[in-house]
Amino acid sequence: MRIATGSISHESSTFTTVATDWNSYRNQRFGYRTGQEVLDFFRGSNTAVGGFLAGCEQHGFELVPTIFANAHPSGPTPRAIFDEILDDMLTRMGQIDRIDGVLLDLHGAMVAEGHDDADGHILAAVRERVGPEVPIIAQLDIHSNMSPLRVEAADVIIGHETYPEIDQEERGLECADIMRRILQEGLKPTLALHQIPMVWGMNQVTAHPPMRQAIEYLHEIESRPGVICGSIATCYPLADIPNLGASVYIATDNDQALAQSLADELGAWIWERRTDWQCPMPAVADILPEAEAAGKYPIIFADRDDNTGGGSPGDSTGVLKTFLAQGLQDACILYITDPETVAQCRQAGVGAELDLAVGGKSTPLQGEPVPMQATVVALSDDGKFTYAGPRNRGLDGFMGPSAHIVQNGIHVLLISEREQPFDIAFSLTMDLDPRKMRYISVKSAAHFRANFEPFAGNIYVVSEPSVHSGATLQGQFKNVGRKLYPEYDL
Repeated sequence: MRIATGSISHESSTFTTVATDWNSYRNQRFGYRTGQEVLDFFRGSNTAVGGFLAGCEQHGFELVPTIFANAHPSGPTPRAIFDEILDDMLTRMGQIDRIDGVLLDLHGAMVAEGHDDADGHILAAVRERVGPEVPIIAQLDIHSNMSPLRVEAADVIIGHETYPEIDQEERGLECADIMRRILQEGLKPTLALHQIPMVWGMNQVTAHPPMRQAIEYLHEIESRPGVICGSIATCYPLADIPNLGASVYIATDNDQALAQSLADELGAWIWERRTDWQCPMPAVADILPEAEAAGKYPIIFADRDDNTGGGSPGDSTGVLKTFLAQGLQDACILYITDPETVAQCRQAGVGAELDLAVGGKSTPLQGEPVPMQATVVALSDDGKFTYAGPRNRGLDGFMGPSAHIVQNGIHVLLISEREQPFDIAFSLTMDLDPRKMRYISVKSAAHFRANFEPFAGNIYVVSEPSVHSGATLQGQFKNVGRKLYPEYDL
């Protein structure tokens, strides 16, 4: 059996000031890859493609790669770029002699110019290319804004079941196994969607209540007769599009009515508990006394609104200002994106003391640059390292030229390429061990937890002024077209 595979993946904020261009796809994260280099690069990695490959080899299938195009979260992809990427994948599929099935690695929150549901457009285009009889299975991020178009175009869609998302390879293996059942056992998937009129809050870490109970309910449904698989999509909340919102989607074996009833059942259960999924996000200055009183160190402040993994610029300065104002010791911030300041540090060299204006350069919405009289502790010309995992395990990371600076016990890692701290591997290459800190700020919503939580004292999700803070977004949603809980000004 010959299984075609391809990946076009992007999480698109319609509010960020960070533009998406060809550099975003070709030179950031894992680059733009084609043909055999896709398999060579991702073999053995904790990724969807790594799972597809391992599963197909296990089942004796030939996995035929087309392209891998994955840009770091940022603004919508320009139409010309999107069309060129999609045409590349479709052209390569058209050159495959025979396609028995298709495995796609998408995101589920991609917006392109002229396509508010870019993932749905991709699936529909692939369906048109391969015809109605070839099974298409797609893996999506847990932060998907699901649409009826996707359910119509695909045979099976499988979303991640963990947040932090560390099950990409596992879900890829599941996709390959279901493909085997379709091709060799006559499985006939029927897929149903239940859209929930809700924007999910930050109570979605699957290892903890209440989200753990939602995943347990999902697994109970998956164990019922006739059910192939199911997924919960908590939504990506930073896209002003008609399909914004959480959802449930269920696949059954040739029983559309059962699939819909089970999706409706789980969707209703989630909606009844809609207040459980929300949580406050205070400023660091407001929560710091409570965190100190708890006395559990290191205290980690997750700067959710400047999470580059959600499309933010990564140079907001609210946390840094508070750390300096409070005179904290043994504190660090991971990371601030500031290539201009990195260049100053590199010119001065390790050990130099210099006056800097740190962060706040992308837009005034991110706060003003912060004056620092800092010492350069370490430098990197390219910011290259290897992820320890579990997220991105085995893959090389690239932060660009980077610098570690310190002022009066407050350490800052400055990078040139936007990225969130999935683990501490990069920090260690820059002579900074977060495990020895008392206060840690990460520009990440939750992915850091998979690596940081084992040594954390307490973790607080916080909000500081940025392009994605609540105050900035108030009244900015114009295209949703329906009321969503909580009562956003939509």
